[in-house]
Amino acid sequence: MMSALKEAKKAQNLGEAPIGAVIVKDNKIVAKGFNRCIADNDPTAHAEIIVLRKAAKKLNNYRLNGCDIYVTIEPCAMCAGALVNARITRLFYGAENIKAGGCKSVFQISNNKKLNHRVETKSGVLKDECRAIIKNFFKDKR
Repeated sequence: MMSALKEAKKAQNLGEAPIGAVIVKDNKIVAKGFNRCIADNDPTAHAEIIVLRKAAKKLNNYRLNGCDIYVTIEPCAMCAGALVNARITRLFYGAENIKAGGCKSVFQISNNKKLNHRVETKSGVLKDECRAIIKNFFKDKR
């Protein structure tokens, strides 16, 4: 999660919402990413989508079986759906996203039994650090 927090700081330095993500396979980082919606003029350029694309390219497979993802904030519905479609094995996230969370807070997409894949999910990893970076970012914006 420390690597995901470093990615979040890169987003913050660009004026983006400070959310970072890292994909790991066999205890090795495969890909890193951070929010780039503003920089890329792309509403889908969330940290999770960026890192999924990088990992799929690097592993030469759109299915990311055996991969875990670490994200600073609970993924939104779009990103949670992408994690299911990519067949991510485990999701670890820091702070909850009480307004748009797609895994626990608002929707329960990542472990929905009606879907063809479920992502094992653990929340609260470095929760205080993850919450602080995003809370301070939006506090400064207002």
